[in-house]
Amino acid sequence: MKVLVLNSGSSSIKYKMFDVKEYEVVASGLLECIGETESRLVHHWLDDAGVEQTLDLRRSVVNHADGFSWVVEVNNETKTLKDPKELMGIGHRVVHGGEKFSAPTLVTAEVLDAIRLMTPLAPLHNPANLEGVEVSMVRRPDVPQVAVFDTAFHQSMPPHAFQYALPNKLYVDHHVRRYGFHGTSHHYVAKAAAAYLKVPLENLNLITLHLGNGASAAAILAGESIDTSMGLTPLEGLIMGTRCGDLDPSIPFYLARETGMTLTEIDDLFNRQSGLRGLCGVSDMREMLRLVDEGNVEAKLAFDMYCYRIKKYIGAYWAALGRLDVLIFTGGVGENAPRVRAGSCAGLEGMGVALDSRKNETRSGRIMEVQGERSSVKVLVVPTDEELEIARQTMACIEAGKYQAGL
Repeated sequence: MKVLVLNSGSSSIKYKMFDVKEYEVVASGLLECIGETESRLVHHWLDDAGVEQTLDLRRSVVNHADGFSWVVEVNNETKTLKDPKELMGIGHRVVHGGEKFSAPTLVTAEVLDAIRLMTPLAPLHNPANLEGVEVSMVRRPDVPQVAVFDTAFHQSMPPHAFQYALPNKLYVDHHVRRYGFHGTSHHYVAKAAAAYLKVPLENLNLITLHLGNGASAAAILAGESIDTSMGLTPLEGLIMGTRCGDLDPSIPFYLARETGMTLTEIDDLFNRQSGLRGLCGVSDMREMLRLVDEGNVEAKLAFDMYCYRIKKYIGAYWAALGRLDVLIFTGGVGENAPRVRAGSCAGLEGMGVALDSRKNETRSGRIMEVQGERSSVKVLVVPTDEELEIARQTMACIEAGKYQAGL
């Protein structure tokens, strides 16, 4: 039996198919450039001998409905499903669940309406996520669909952590508060670390750092998120590939007054033209580190700022937790950039954080410890797997629904 995980972006569909017995990936793929002249679908699957095969295909895909049809067609051709009835559920990544959703949820017409109402909170993400759900429901109305929200894990934050110091009416009437994102990843790596250490998650205090093109930190106490760096939107917090992270709230007013920039232009500046790209011209950490090695002064400043911001959040969350047992690095940068880990931990020996430089340079693709002998805090590199977490949560939600219905 199988479960399919879909991550529908504004111009892409990413998917993974799992065998639910051992949660082995039997197929995966990425369809890009939907709506452009030529779209590309790279599809991987296991053949009957268990050997991975790959197809790299191109054709015009006009919209998500057309794209999903192509994905289904290719999966049928490669016999990912021997029988359509093998598919037990479809899990969907949905970025913003607001305060309404604190757990994975079986999709109904009412759930779709609620997700649609949250579009103003995530205008770049929720519409695309929603379209993926709707198209999937049309194509496979016989299969339970589950929405898994990036914000859900952070719904355990207390009011003193999630509210802004604004008039309360803005929170009550317009839902202006901190929500946090990357929750599926933060939750996954926290559980993976606890299993690796053979310590119940409820007995651990952790700081998790999801570092990719988007980046966020979370403070996790006894298995629950008590604070996270992203806010109402994914713009707040750490420096990212193209997003500025924390800044003085007066800057938009200053820019509008002094430069004549519109709100739309300022929004684009903060979300797409800032962060590493704004500081040194490139948004990819690998490219930035290459520039650092070439002696580029702007890239070196960007690197120092990036690590310094992470270090400040580690210190803040150590204070919020009261005790730190485990510090976790994950995401494309967190897992693959030893210099970022070293720069972010430098000078934290007084908090019990010290790296072993040799271990930190090791690459394994598995969970690894990189702390030194003098470190009282475990420092782990934990590969994240948001699709696996969504698959597991999808099946748990479906099974819970059957149990509640007495099936």
